[in-house]
Amino acid sequence: MGFQKRFVAGAVASTLLAGVLAPAAAQNAAQDAAQAERLDALFAELAEPGREDWSRVETEIVRLWSRSGSAAMDLLLRRANEALEAQDYARAVEHLSALIDHAPDFAEGWNARATAFYMLDEYALSLADIERTLALNPRHFGALEGLGAILEEMDEPELALRALREAHAIHPNRPSVQDSLARLERKAGAVEL
Repeated sequence: MGFQKRFVAGAVASTLLAGVLAPAAAQNAAQDAAQAERLDALFAELAEPGREDWSRVETEIVRLWSRSGSAAMDLLLRRANEALEAQDYARAVEHLSALIDHAPDFAEGWNARATAFYMLDEYALSLADIERTLALNPRHFGALEGLGAILEEMDEPELALRALREAHAIHPNRPSVQDSLARLERKAGAVEL
């Protein structure tokens, strides 16, 4: 095939691909915007102190966070979560490392691997993954709570309190955050929020 034919064929292929990919990209952007809007509404509900259905709201947020946009990546996350439930933390790390390699902007992969590393007493690795989780998703109350737990275990109560207060500001009804916060405030002699 001569240069001119290859050029024309390439231009036609590019035009066809643009016609196929542009609507798909627009649809993905619209889905992302709709999900962001839904998350904002859920976080507004979650932030209401005394809300009795906080567990339902939390579950919906986590469900949305667990969607990577790829069936293969979602499968890796499911397999990792199954390994975590089975207390096979090394296997969970394997699945999550593969997930992170292929989807480095998927915060839930980093958060789940931080949990697996925490369960393996690999605090430095867990902290690094928590840092990445929070860079990608600053409202990740679970990562903030995990950060607080690690910092408390590392005998850094002031830093642990900061992390837990941030988690509490996002999710004031989560009992585990309330309990940890109250315990650390008593221990540190801190005043109430």
